[in-house]
Amino acid sequence: MNQTADLDWRDGKTPISRRFDDPYFSLENGLAETQHVFLHGNDLPARFRDGFQVAELGFGTGLNFLVAWQAWRAANVQGVLHFTSFEAFPMDSNDMRKALHAFPDLTDLADQMVQALEDDNDLGDARLTVIHGDARRTLADWDGAADAWFLDGFSPAKNPELWQPDLLANVARHTRLGGTAATYTAAGAVRRALQDAGFEVTRTTGYGRKRHMTQAVLA
Repeated sequence: MNQTADLDWRDGKTPISRRFDDPYFSLENGLAETQHVFLHGNDLPARFRDGFQVAELGFGTGLNFLVAWQAWRAANVQGVLHFTSFEAFPMDSNDMRKALHAFPDLTDLADQMVQALEDDNDLGDARLTVIHGDARRTLADWDGAADAWFLDGFSPAKNPELWQPDLLANVARHTRLGGTAATYTAAGAVRRALQDAGFEVTRTTGYGRKRHMTQAVLA
């Protein structure tokens, strides 16, 4: 049986993982951080095309998917966005709704997403798949290959399991040649593991108080 997220709430609005003592999104501006790190960090929406595959470590509140889906629609891409996320501790749908109230511009999409997750419904122009369980095992069984990775586990210092070299090597094996990855962390161990896995890695400007982040391209 899958374990679920164990939460505290900062100011009644921002979910904090008790298990990892880390917030699910930036306390400054979670929406802007996601746009900066995961969209811009993967050169999106410029690379979007029909069938584009995003893969993610750490689904959390679903914010990253919503930002990608919103960008897909704004770019008026014809076709379907594929988004696959690996999540060990899924959040209860009521908690997800509560967390996403912080982003009123995403309310309509958030309602559709949560309903689809509850009822296993189709979202039309997006195919969302959340794979529950430890990504160190579940990713190996995935038969997909990503055009872009959102590496969004909790802090490497607090959630080292999601940043292990073996897992990041598996990320590379499930990435199309020329595919990209982006993450908010610039930890040296993470950058070295991505390089060892075959990515060309660049440390770039982070969001807000985070001075640096990481971008990577599979050579």
